[in-house]
Amino acid sequence: MVTVTENAKSEVLAIMEKENYDASYFVRVAVESGGCSGLSYKLEFDNIEKKGDQFFEDKGVKICLDIKSFLYLAGTELDYSGGLDGKGFEFHNPNASRTCACGESFSV
Repeated sequence: MVTVTENAKSEVLAIMEKENYDASYFVRVAVESGGCSGLSYKLEFDNIEKKGDQFFEDKGVKICLDIKSFLYLAGTELDYSGGLDGKGFEFHNPNASRTCACGESFSV
């Protein structure tokens, strides 16, 4: 399961409203090969379910992971930071043994 913080929830809902996404849309979180640490996070809005998708809901935010990504992201918390050090979504992944300095890639 992937959870979201209140900050992430607020930002997801703001983006959905700005982009006029209806209730059929969800947040697709995935892991891809690449990045300085070997694996990178991918985050996008989608409304098409694919075979093997795993769905979760936290704080009213629908989250989808493909089965491969689920293995890497189980227990991950999605956060959002709008501070001076950078603005964007952050992943707090308990499965990551190493994370790059930018926080966009990791290894297990």
